[in-house]
Amino acid sequence: MIDYRDDCVPDLATARALYASCSLGARRPIGDDARFGAMLAHANLTITAWDGAQLIGIARSLSDFGFTTYLADLAVHEAHQRRGIGRELIRRTQLTAPQAKIVLLAAPAAVDYYPHIGFRHHPQAWLLDPDT
Repeated sequence: MIDYRDDCVPDLATARALYASCSLGARRPIGDDARFGAMLAHANLTITAWDGAQLIGIARSLSDFGFTTYLADLAVHEAHQRRGIGRELIRRTQLTAPQAKIVLLAAPAAVDYYPHIGFRHHPQAWLLDPDT
């Protein structure tokens, strides 16, 4: 049985293990403790999925709880994918801010997943990268 929680932020090692277990780990600074720690600490809406003591999923978001929720990360351990965990993490994220639309940037491997669960494509998104 999967336990979903909205009352905890996983520690760096636990979150790093999850991100490394799926394709998202290659696109996040999981080896940079300061940046990865800031990502975890400053998200104001985090829903996690646990199989016993093992973190197997996370939806990490920034929300104003009225208009927009930016779903920054949706990660599900590769061994637990295709079981509805990602969909449930999104559902619980949406329940926390029911009037807010969810916005996300899809990972290349997930572009076909989001339309399948009800998201629509929005081509007017823009990115400004840091000068690093």
